[in-house]
Amino acid sequence: MTQPLKTDAKVVVGAFLVSGTVHLVKPEVFEPLMPSWVPAHREVIVGSGVLELLCAAGMAFPRTRRVAGLASAALLVGVFPGNVKMFTDSLQGSNKPLQAVSLARLPLQLPMIRGALRAGRY
Repeated sequence: MTQPLKTDAKVVVGAFLVSGTVHLVKPEVFEPLMPSWVPAHREVIVGSGVLELLCAAGMAFPRTRRVAGLASAALLVGVFPGNVKMFTDSLQGSNKPLQAVSLARLPLQLPMIRGALRAGRY
């Protein structure tokens, strides 16, 4: 019998649904996060949004949950440089709330990765 998703895995699914949608509807939001060494910024942003939505959908169904959980963890690792860039860029300005939020995002990646991996076990 397949177990239901744990809470942390549900958070990942919810976050991917929201973020993936924003990637497709307003990709310009993510352009400042893109490291300069990443080619084709707009295409990568849209592609990662599609991947987030596919991963979220895959985690919702027991038959695809294992692969989707692993893919989700890999995706989270892959976007981590963008989160680091967001934080380092925020240090160039004086916007303290942006600095705090962008700093808080960094350690939050670990529980998100754990949730994705946990989803893949059920």
